[in-house]
Amino acid sequence: MFGRLRAVVTRLFTPVAAFLLRIGVSPDAVTIVGTVGVVASALWLFPTGHLFAGTMAIMVFAFSDALDGVMARLSGRSGPWGAFLDSTLDRLADAAIFTGLIVWFVRTENTWGITVGLACLVLGSVVPYARARAEGLGMTAAVGIAERADRLVVTLVAAGLVGLGLPVTVLVVVLGLLAAASAVTVVQRMATVRRQAVAAAGAASAGDAAASEGGA
Repeated sequence: MFGRLRAVVTRLFTPVAAFLLRIGVSPDAVTIVGTVGVVASALWLFPTGHLFAGTMAIMVFAFSDALDGVMARLSGRSGPWGAFLDSTLDRLADAAIFTGLIVWFVRTENTWGITVGLACLVLGSVVPYARARAEGLGMTAAVGIAERADRLVVTLVAAGLVGLGLPVTVLVVVLGLLAAASAVTVVQRMATVRRQAVAAAGAASAGDAAASEGGA
């Protein structure tokens, strides 16, 4: 859903990306600084109950996730290393956000919050792994109702609103729904890969049968 805004964000960040490249800043540096900022904000501000401040800080640093990609394309440095670094650090940032919220739930003794937070943390790591593993096997799994951008925006908006005074129940319910959507996404990706695997196995069997008949 929110992934559709990528084209708009790219146009907005192009002048900034061009400026950073002119002064010698690399896309990798932006990726690393952005991730460090997200992790530090999530693990410092969320556990201490500063949900709105944490949300604002994370959103500022999270813009680097789009900025580094624009910089890489403008400089012609897009490649396997940049994609690997970006994907790996994305997982670290995601884990930090949910860990920060879980620690806050622990400190406030919110059992339901801890439960749904842990579910989001675990399922949030399985969703991208399922896709990466499928692609590593030569298949695709870019399906699902809860992609990374959707999960992050929904989580941060809910956390920010609770930080402004809404009941904590709002965040707990949102995380519960997010965990359910992530679980559905995992199932969708597993089903997609299974269909491709079955089709590939069927094609291979048909090819072997045809080869056997030809040899006879």
